[in-house]
Amino acid sequence: MRMDITLYDAAIIDLDGTMVDTLGDFAEALNRMLVELALPPIAPQHIELMVGKGSEHLLRSVLNHVLGQAGQAPSAIEIEALYARAWPSYQRHYLDINGQFAGVYPGVVEGLQALRGAGLRLACLTNKPTDFAVPLLRAKGLESFFECVFGGDAFERKKPDPLPLRKTCAALDTLPARTLMVGDSSNDAQAARAAGCPVVLVTYGYNHGQPVSAVDADGWVDSLQNLVRPAA
Repeated sequence: MRMDITLYDAAIIDLDGTMVDTLGDFAEALNRMLVELALPPIAPQHIELMVGKGSEHLLRSVLNHVLGQAGQAPSAIEIEALYARAWPSYQRHYLDINGQFAGVYPGVVEGLQALRGAGLRLACLTNKPTDFAVPLLRAKGLESFFECVFGGDAFERKKPDPLPLRKTCAALDTLPARTLMVGDSSNDAQAARAAGCPVVLVTYGYNHGQPVSAVDADGWVDSLQNLVRPAA
């Protein structure tokens, strides 16, 4: 589908699974962390199901998974004790490799150029920590498209809570009803619906292993390049 872009003053774009395929980065950083913790590795196909709700959720999910695979049933207290060691290790390794095992999806640059060319103000809103998101956008040549970048630690709550979208609309000085959310998962769609923003989802990203076509959204695109109608 192609949107009637004249209905919008701005667009809020998700990062992981929407603009950049970061599964390789996650796998590399997490498995380096697991080696440090003397835990077994985790395969990328398992990580993909855990991405999208922030790094804290990702790490706890990974720890539960690898311990379960090892035949253990850890208590919440044990997971939290292990998490306290895992978090600094993961941060260090992720920052070391950030972007090296990731790639920009086809059509992203062209799509962002078209949105900017149509006069829309752009913000990037992700559940990824800001200190991970900004260097990744810079490394992939995407940072300059955005007036502001907000990570999962920028506000009191993360998507699917609507607060980050409302705060981002305020930063852009745009009304939610005229601010398009572009993401890849139910987190993005739920946050947009609750914030009063229209929402379009890409078909190729991470949606916790569920078909994105089943998510309540205003449309779906196979590429960001397909968001904007060509000039008549």
